Amino acid sequence: MRADCALFTDLDAVARDAAGALDRARQPRLYDRLEWFERTLGNCPPSGRPLIARARRGGGTAWLFLMRRGARARALANWYTLAFDAVTIGDAPLAALPDCLGAIGHVELSPVEEPEALADAFRAAGWRVSVTPMSVNWRIAPGTDFAAFWAARPGKLRSTVERKGKKAKLDIAIHRSFSSEAWKAYEAIYAASWKGEEGSWPFLRAMAEAEGAAGTLRLGIASKNGQPLAAQLWTVEHGRATIHKLAYREDARALSPGSILSHAMFAHVIERDRPALIDYGTGDQPYKADWMDTAHTLWRIEASNPRHPVGLAMIAATLVRRAVGR
Repeated sequence: MRADCALFTDLDAVARDAAGALDRARQPRLYDRLEWFERTLGNCPPSGRPLIARARRGGGTAWLFLMRRGARARALANWYTLAFDAVTIGDAPLAALPDCLGAIGHVELSPVEEPEALADAFRAAGWRVSVTPMSVNWRIAPGTDFAAFWAARPGKLRSTVERKGKKAKLDIAIHRSFSSEAWKAYEAIYAASWKGEEGSWPFLRAMAEAEGAAGTLRLGIASKNGQPLAAQLWTVEHGRATIHKLAYREDARALSPGSILSHAMFAHVIERDRPALIDYGTGDQPYKADWMDTAHTLWRIEASNPRHPVGLAMIAATLVRRAVGR
């Protein structure tokens, strides 16, 4: 039986068609839910116009959320999207998604954790596909014994945390629901940190409020004498903990408040939430290796449609570059 394909250009129409299949109760991953795409479009959209492909057959459905500019499309994602993929439910006809995109010449998707299924779907439809590394996601299966986890960390890190922790005497608060006061502290810490401007405070606060209401938020604040010095934003859901954001005041660097707060956050989550996996978002910063043990590659999928002039031109340009590079 052929899959029924549809294209949508607004998320309200997607919601009506999905009939709840893209809600939290049906989609276990944060980045696959309709509210994530709504929040992205409302606060920090990529350039272009929404284009959502949907393929349905029997009880299975697959969606691909894109932003279109002319004949090119890219993932409907932002810098808070730590993993992107086709969204599915049931026995989804993933292979039918490219058939919905005949008017598109080139598609770029990232960051993808497991690219094989989606890349194979485009290849089977005759598209020319390349899959290349674009970043990494540091992760660890921490077990349920924090003492064992901590004993396996590098000696320099353990020494720093234990030595600085005794000296700094920080107050640690870990919020499992949204707190306006804690959020103000986080914003103040970020403003005094080494980091640049936050991409979208409205997006991030809306995410924290929603995850707080759902019980998945873990917002840690480390303070000294009433002044917030370091903050971390985690979520824990379906056996996976993710470290989304962290910052500390630059003028408090000597106290190592970030490392001290990390120690408290890992202890809290491992002992209370017992996740099967903790991941450190995207990026290969050296400090992540101290807390994790595996760097998982994140991928970029690029697919060119040979039946479209733009796709054909992209394929030709790639072949020329390869020939010149030999």
